[in-house]
Amino acid sequence: MKSFSLDDRYWMQEAFKLALLGEGLTSPNPSVGAVIVKNGVIIGKGYHKKAGAPHAEIEAIEEAKRHGYSVSGSTLYVTLEPCTCWGKTPPCSLRIIEEKISRVVAGSPDPNPKNKPRAMELFRAQGIDFSWEILPEAIFLNRGFYHWIVTGKPWVIGKMAMAIDGSFSAGIGDEKWISGLPARTVAHKLRMISDGILIGAQTARHDNPLLTIRHVDKKYKVQPWRAIVSLSGRLPKELFLFTDSFKERTLLFVRVPLEMVLEELGSRAVATLLVEGGKTIFQTFLSKGLIHEVAFFLSPLIIGKGHHTEWGNSLIESKALSSPIPLIYPSWENLKGDIYCHGLLLKGAQFLEEIRNQVISLANV
Repeated sequence: MKSFSLDDRYWMQEAFKLALLGEGLTSPNPSVGAVIVKNGVIIGKGYHKKAGAPHAEIEAIEEAKRHGYSVSGSTLYVTLEPCTCWGKTPPCSLRIIEEKISRVVAGSPDPNPKNKPRAMELFRAQGIDFSWEILPEAIFLNRGFYHWIVTGKPWVIGKMAMAIDGSFSAGIGDEKWISGLPARTVAHKLRMISDGILIGAQTARHDNPLLTIRHVDKKYKVQPWRAIVSLSGRLPKELFLFTDSFKERTLLFVRVPLEMVLEELGSRAVATLLVEGGKTIFQTFLSKGLIHEVAFFLSPLIIGKGHHTEWGNSLIESKALSSPIPLIYPSWENLKGDIYCHGLLLKGAQFLEEIRNQVISLANV
């Protein structure tokens, strides 16, 4: 594989910083950033702001032109392989060719099967120098997009908040929160990058949650789908999920197998699903191998009431798992008292490794 120069790595990181600005706002499209460099200087930059808006490459080209620059003979650094198919916007690859950009460096592949031929093939046929370089951050950033395009089903993040005594609920009203505001803000950022949130019927009845995005800037963001899975379908009609201004975004699944729930959500362009239910729903998803990524919030509280496990018992019943499940790339963060633990499960890590290997195989073509 052709390796990056130090300059290439620097410019690609600049493109990635831009891609982060669109995180959670572009679904079902990926988050993408791009910079155009000429004579060692960035002359244009951009990122994809929302589905239907110009792609990052076009934003960068247009910015360069607004400042009086010609992009002919320049190098384009883009975190995702440029598209070659028509959608809500024309293919970026054609504009890149028209503008006579001489070199394109992509940080991750576009798995969309509609992109035929690939940008790599199209550019090389036009005499444009095209090269790959693995940018793991870009692959991880768009993990939901990749999984949805490849499988038709969402990438699943399992989220759980609990006190150190195993309690899942602190009470009612102003006292119901186990986690502090910094931890809840992180939780809402998880909602921000998700297209759907799923809970069980017990959580719906007990907590009467809104399942909306708050505490974070949600410009351009559509409120996520809100899914409830239930065995009986008997839920109070006055729940916020059925009465608030986003009630049309609520879906009730009664005795529907979870795999079919994921398929239905995928058909609604849910690329990333946040499972926020309590112990039972989390345990069920985990035991069926449906979770790719986990986010745990542990608060230094002893509550002794609410939904809880017994002292000394595991969150996950032993009968649900045949062996311990390690976290891949685990991280820990102190959020002003609450501990936030994040990591991938093996299923998620293996999927991302497959995407990485795809880049390696393409780079050797």
